[in-house]
Amino acid sequence: MPYLVPIEYVAVVVSAIYGVLLAARQGMDVVGVFAVAFAVAFGGGTLRDLFLDRTPLFWIGNAHYPMIVLGIAIVAGFVMKHIGRIKPLLLFPDAVGMALFGLTGTGYAMEAGTGPFLAALLGVITGTFGGVLGDVICNEVPSLFKPSPLYATCVFAGAWVYIGMIQLELSDEVALATGGAVIILFRLAAVKWNWSFPAIREPR
Repeated sequence: MPYLVPIEYVAVVVSAIYGVLLAARQGMDVVGVFAVAFAVAFGGGTLRDLFLDRTPLFWIGNAHYPMIVLGIAIVAGFVMKHIGRIKPLLLFPDAVGMALFGLTGTGYAMEAGTGPFLAALLGVITGTFGGVLGDVICNEVPSLFKPSPLYATCVFAGAWVYIGMIQLELSDEVALATGGAVIILFRLAAVKWNWSFPAIREPR
């Protein structure tokens, strides 16, 4: 699936931008910004490659990826001082990065011969784990682990749409565009209307 490579490239850039915003919100210096951007951009894909036994890891096999993330972190040091509130800017790059990485994770899993369920699950892991790492480094409870608008569920739904369209032998472009749109729009709608699962709490 050669089309996954350019999509992964865009996913790295978008996720690094999200990581930069996340770190800047905490007032980190350029080293901290790079560390968070690196974790967000490469965390999910690294775990995917380990599970699928893909070597070298995708950001080692494409050594320019870390340099791109470093460049984004350095540019951010000059740009962020001119930006006001950061929180409203977080949602869109997070949703797009999650969608792109989620679909590449699903695609590479299918390429490795996993079944549909495992492919969708690996898509979720690839799409969300970088954000989890970023939140942990920034000392925040990850969205994946707290009562909040639907997060991993959005990737899971979009991954199944993508898998279904591939199995129906529709074009890769249509499958990717549709699956990605489902993830992004589902996530944006979940945040706007606060769609979430009920929390499981200890009875009083």
